[in-house]
Amino acid sequence: MQTSVAIIGAGPAGLLLGHILGQAGIPFVILERSSREHVLSRIRAGVLEQGSVDVVASLGLDANLRERGLEHGGIHLQYEGKRRHVDFRELVGRTVTVYGQQALVTDLLAEHERLGSAIVFDASDVSPRGIDGADPVVGYSKDGIRHELHSDFVVGADGYHGICRPSFPSGSLETYERSYPFAWLGILADVAPSTDDLIYALHPDGFAMHSMRSRRVSRLYLQVNPGASIDDWSDERIWDGLQTRLGVDGWTLEQGPITEKSITPMRSFVTSTLASGRLFLVGDAGHIVPPTGAKGLNSAIADVALLGRALLEQRAGDDAPLASYSDRALARQWQVQHFSQWMTEMLHVHHEVPDAAARAFRYRSQVGQLEYVTGSQHAMASLAEQYAGLPF
Repeated sequence: MQTSVAIIGAGPAGLLLGHILGQAGIPFVILERSSREHVLSRIRAGVLEQGSVDVVASLGLDANLRERGLEHGGIHLQYEGKRRHVDFRELVGRTVTVYGQQALVTDLLAEHERLGSAIVFDASDVSPRGIDGADPVVGYSKDGIRHELHSDFVVGADGYHGICRPSFPSGSLETYERSYPFAWLGILADVAPSTDDLIYALHPDGFAMHSMRSRRVSRLYLQVNPGASIDDWSDERIWDGLQTRLGVDGWTLEQGPITEKSITPMRSFVTSTLASGRLFLVGDAGHIVPPTGAKGLNSAIADVALLGRALLEQRAGDDAPLASYSDRALARQWQVQHFSQWMTEMLHVHHEVPDAAARAFRYRSQVGQLEYVTGSQHAMASLAEQYAGLPF
């Protein structure tokens, strides 16, 4: 097989890049190791920055997003029983939209199937080679038959555990990592959201968050220890924790049946480069952020937008944007990492600090930080600008 761009991974990054290329008339093939059903069942992030919404809209793929997405003009920051609103529209003239990654993937894949795009599911033993030459090859197996896909470029959209990053030449890649002493216990509940905008709450017991997936489904989170077991968290215990950490006078957290719950550890990860020869990384293949700033999916979309434009310009005879893709994407990513780290440290209780006095000092300093952020127009504008999305 021969194509222009071999895309490894049929998550939102790979599917979106396929549409960017396809609309420009650039041939592509998407290889996905999982089944179609598994791809459609993965529950991930749900907050889209303004720029991410604009990218989807520019491709004419936003019909369901416009109909079902929940546009939000800000977030609530809560601490010491007080809830303060950060108004993105007023501060920076931008918004975010709650639209689950699962729904976005469904939309992107449905359009690919309508167009007859070349997507291979259940592709096993995927192996890129020759990435430093003029004719990269991606080998893979399907239904017991070995195939070879020749292309001009290979894009790794296959996540942290994918094959593309390990395919970089030995010694060509450094990684920067940080693990956090927190994890999120997340639930989906069949109950209408009890809030207009997302709530981020600092409480002595730990962080809590109230988000949503639709007008009828709520998404909520509790800070837990990284080693916590989901078996130790009954539905009753989860709701009790949420009621305690999110409660304020005059407001009620409505409860409903919990349909999904899981525990996610929190960490940061960035590679030193997103490019090697003719192989390029996008999204989780090259970087991971803690979820506090809602940047994981948006970072992947930003990468894809940058790389997609660069591939289009390369096709037109300009190699410079493709040569600078990694530097431009990583420059933005490090700003995103800083924001995600800042939000995480401001809103999570450091139970791991052994000394009680030191824990108390840290907590009081976090309260002071939140007092400053919610009391300063400049500080709130900075938060709003970064949360609603940096340019790309």
